[in-house]
Order: sequence, then C-alpha cells, then structure tokens
Amino acid sequence: MEEFVIEKWYFPDSRGAGFPGVMFSLGQILPVIVILSGFKFAWDALRNQRKVEELKAIIKEGELTFLKSQINPHFLFNNLNNLYSYAVVKSAKTPEIILELSSVLRYMLYECKEASVPLSKEIEHLRNFTRLYEMQIEERGKVSFVAPEQNSGIVIAPLILNVFIENAFKHSQSGQSEQIVIDIRLTINEEGKLIFVCQNNYKPTNLDANTGKGIGLSNVIKRLDLLYHDAHELEIQQTDSMYKVTLEMVLNKN
Repeated sequence: MEEFVIEKWYFPDSRGAGFPGVMFSLGQILPVIVILSGFKFAWDALRNQRKVEELKAIIKEGELTFLKSQINPHFLFNNLNNLYSYAVVKSAKTPEIILELSSVLRYMLYECKEASVPLSKEIEHLRNFTRLYEMQIEERGKVSFVAPEQNSGIVIAPLILNVFIENAFKHSQSGQSEQIVIDIRLTINEEGKLIFVCQNNYKPTNLDANTGKGIGLSNVIKRLDLLYHDAHELEIQQTDSMYKVTLEMVLNKN
C-alpha cells in the first residue's frame, strides 16, 4: 500500500513511478511478506496439530473405555452359565466357584481402573482366573500355568490377556469331554519383554468356524493396537487339533 498507492499520490516523482522502481520495491517487500507468512502458516499448523492430537487422545480414551467396558459382561455371560449348571446339579464345588468368581470380579471392578497395573498383580489375577476355569474341568484334563513371581516394577495394561485363556478353555471343552490339555506360560526378560504363550488342544466343531470372530478376541486385538501399536507381535497358530497363541509385548517400568 505504501509503495504502490500512497507514494504515488504524495510523491509522484519517486521510484514507484517507473517499472524498474516498482520491481526494486517488490524485491524489498517480498522477503518480509514471505517470512511473516511463513511464521503465520507455521503457527496455524502447530495449533491445528495440537487440536488433532487432542482429538486423537479423546477418541483413543473413548475407544479404550468402550472396549474395556465390554470385558466384564462378556466374562460374566460365560461364567454365570457355568455356575448355573453346577448349581442345578448341587455340586459341592459351587461355593468355591462363587468365591473364586468374587475374587476375579473384585480385581476387574476395583483394582484395574488405571491405565496400567503392576505385572505381578495381573499375573496373580490370571492365576485365579485360570483356577476358576480349571475347576470346571475337574478330572477331565490337565491345566498348566507357569509365570514368574518377581517383575521388578514392570506394568501392563489390565485384562489384556484374559480372553486368550478364556478362549482356550471354551474351545477345548466345546468338542471334547476328556483329555483336555491347556498350557499357559509367561516369561519376561531383563529388557521388559513379555512372552505369553497359551496353547490348548481341541476337537473341531461348528463353533470353531467362528473362533477368530468373537467379541472378546476382536476387542483384545484392538486394545493391543491402541496401547502397544509398535511394541507387540501377536501370532495365532491353528491346526486340526491344536490352537496356540503367542504374544510378545515390550512393557515399561512403573
């Protein structure tokens, strides 16, 4: 405005009166305009990026809350049916099952509200969780659970391994009434890498056509992608008589 309008009005004989002068003026003005515009675009981009990150965090938290809220109903649906069958036949194990179920639910509802829990507590919960299902097998098979006792302050997202154990029992019992074999192992190295292996035998049934399509398995895959996107590797192997899940996760210290 100063070079091309005001100067021409008040100083008609200035450099703005001729084309060479105009080009010289542009050469002085453009660098300032480019620098100021660059700062403006950079500031807007940074502000928009912050808004995007905030929205992503809100969406991620909402997805995790939704996925986590589905775990308890899914667990209750399966176990209350089993508990009902024991109560109908007046099994002596019914009070013990109720006690174990109460312990597991207490952990789910009250002790794992945070984003992460000590690995030692999660392993204790998985041990109780496995014992609850093991009581339903009785003398029809063998269940093995091996896990470290000390974890040196390592933490893990709660309830992220439950579904693999639950599926192992469900699919083993669905097609066979004896010689059930379920092997669950957790190991962790000095770098904080957890290796979880859950293996079970089974006999093919119509249920196995939907093995990988249940609510529980799809939920845990989504949670793994949200929480350990670049820090986990999940491998599922299935044969005519064996189903094996291997999950490697890089965990952090508290």
